[in-house]
Amino acid sequence: MWFWFGVAALFLLLEMATGTFYLLLVALGLVASGIAAYAGLPLVWQIVSGLIVSLLGLVVLHRYRQSKGHVPTQSNPNVVQDIGQSVMVDAWDENGQVRVFYRGANWSARIDVDQPMQPGEHYIHEVQGLTLILRPGQYPASDTQH
Repeated sequence: MWFWFGVAALFLLLEMATGTFYLLLVALGLVASGIAAYAGLPLVWQIVSGLIVSLLGLVVLHRYRQSKGHVPTQSNPNVVQDIGQSVMVDAWDENGQVRVFYRGANWSARIDVDQPMQPGEHYIHEVQGLTLILRPGQYPASDTQH
């Protein structure tokens, strides 16, 4: 029983470090396993109860995110400060990639899917790792579906 609660506490600490909510679901499942152990259920039912609670939490979280119109982190201007910022593109290579000067450094950038490869002003639509995903023109202020 104490094993389940101890591992749940470890996952809660990991959750505080990452902030993903997924480790919180695992911790809740481990607490359910600990409660099952306290109730005297066999090990199989302890594991099953933890899995059920974790999976139900995952379903609830997934439905909640869908209902709120979840925007992926890499294209969410409330999370990534670079979204919507302008950069200048002199010329694209044949693969739709370019090096741009932004925030005092050279960055790798590529054109977003189905966008024309034209020189000029572009805005940062998304950040994938260390690569800026660009779209031509200026950032649309009314665009809420990034």
